Amino acid sequence: MFWINIGRLLMLSVWSFLIFSLVHPFPKPLNIFMHIATFFMVVMHGLLMAMFNAGQPKDKKLTAAGKLRVFLFGVFELLIMLRRQQAELKSPPAGDDDKHDQP
Repeated sequence: MFWINIGRLLMLSVWSFLIFSLVHPFPKPLNIFMHIATFFMVVMHGLLMAMFNAGQPKDKKLTAAGKLRVFLFGVFELLIMLRRQQAELKSPPAGDDDKHDQP
């Protein structure tokens, strides 16, 4: 979990750097590269969010906050969601303990 949080922090710093480059542009050759990198980042994270949301069951669609987290953090947020889902599958749902004891 530590490395995932480090990755999320790095992703936030990349987003901050890209947004900073839009507000305060760099000199001409580097400015073009930064615009391309920003466009690529927005498109790739948008596609990641759309594909992940489309693959979810109807009853487990992402909320607006979940979509924003996937858009900002990308694969790092998906790894956290995967770990939460695996933890939910390992632990029995609340209230199911009585059903297993009865014949």
